[in-house]
Amino acid sequence: MSTKPLENPYIPKPVTIEKITIENEAKDLKSFRLRFVNKEDEKAFTYKCGQFAMISVAGAGECPIGIASSPLDEGILEFTIKRYPTGVVTTALHNLEEGDIIGVRGPCGNSYPMAGMENKNVVIVGGGFAFTTLRSTIRYMLHEKNRSKFKNITIIYGARSPGELLYKQELEEWEKRNDVEIFITVDKGDENWKGREGFVPAVVKQVAPGSENAIILICGPPIMLKFTWPPVLELGFTPDNIITSLERRMSCGIGKCGRCNIGAMYVCKHGPVLSYEQIQELSERP
Repeated sequence: MSTKPLENPYIPKPVTIEKITIENEAKDLKSFRLRFVNKEDEKAFTYKCGQFAMISVAGAGECPIGIASSPLDEGILEFTIKRYPTGVVTTALHNLEEGDIIGVRGPCGNSYPMAGMENKNVVIVGGGFAFTTLRSTIRYMLHEKNRSKFKNITIIYGARSPGELLYKQELEEWEKRNDVEIFITVDKGDENWKGREGFVPAVVKQVAPGSENAIILICGPPIMLKFTWPPVLELGFTPDNIITSLERRMSCGIGKCGRCNIGAMYVCKHGPVLSYEQIQELSERP
């Protein structure tokens, strides 16, 4: 009989902030590249695209953040974190510097159905800073080990303004590839913007490919989701092939606090990745 003690899921693992990147002009979005202090923690932290983790700062608390790196990004974890004016933890994180140590626990929740996406056309639709877990998925699919597993990949990504677009260098690299089609839009451009203007739902209606042998992942603010689902359905995507994430509802991450429940379902345990079919069923419950 094993005498190994059970691991406490509430105890975070120490990670070092290796790099901090300011992502937007407002400087309230930063990407943190983290590296585990202990190799055994690194080996134990195996995650999938779409999952999230709890990030903690001593004395400030913890908060749930979607994992922005790919499972194939060996040795590192990346998170893009927005600082909220009333957010104690996010403010504390934004005040840290490279070399500081914080805590990570997880991974939490379920993931995008990567195996079910193989040999299919994949459409990625993202809005605002909710693009993080979609970025993880894109990096995973475009990796040389995986690209041949997926057919056509289409990316539609929008932000309020050019200065709010995330991962600008990476977006440019994806635009140069001939094995992915990418459409970047902003609600309103500035004097230097030469790209597309328009809200994400309208752009989806204009440029999204057909639904034949296809699956679509959508992640963004609730208002974007509300107005993106109808045109996607009009394109012929069935509710079971429309996948989204309800990560914004997370709290403790392991289904103990009860703050993420919708009826009998705990989003942090049964989600946050859900099909539109599942979301409809939850919405119809009395």
